[in-house]
Amino acid sequence: MQQDNMGRLEALLFAAGEPLGVPQLAELLGLNKPQTWELLGLLQEEYKSEKRGLELREVAEGWQLCTKACHHEMILQLAGTQELKLSNAAMETLAIVAYRQPVTRTEMEAIRGVSVDGVVNTLLEWELIAEAGRKDTAGRPILYKTTDRFLEVFGLKALKDLPAMPDILAEDAAKHPQQLSLLEMDETGEETD
Repeated sequence: MQQDNMGRLEALLFAAGEPLGVPQLAELLGLNKPQTWELLGLLQEEYKSEKRGLELREVAEGWQLCTKACHHEMILQLAGTQELKLSNAAMETLAIVAYRQPVTRTEMEAIRGVSVDGVVNTLLEWELIAEAGRKDTAGRPILYKTTDRFLEVFGLKALKDLPAMPDILAEDAAKHPQQLSLLEMDETGEETD
């Protein structure tokens, strides 16, 4: 029975990808907290074997499976060879940010016609976009811009190296001249004369 629970615990920790607290683990496993603590201790001991590539760490008031520090260099190599795959929604939103930056979520949604919350969070997580301050309007919404990582991923030296603005964005830019397009910016992101 304990081996079954260890397998279930390991599956939860692996699937979560983020730290899970003992109360949440106990509830999901259908165990009490002392039983859950015991299982965590046993699983942590199993992972201490030199044969294992993972370890169980207590972090951020929870428990998380992590790769062992001795494998750090190899993991970095893997990360460098993995292809970044963006959904159509992510590419559309990223194009809006690239050509209209700095831009708010509301402005992105007005162009796309759908909510961009999840996509923006993903682009932030992948460090393709970043916060660029706050807009001087009611509610002071956050402005977003592309990052150096964006330039690296798309093989650009500077924003001015982007291809010509797609028609739909060019039409929208004409409707909202107060928003700078990248065509009016130099490579540092400053407005040109």
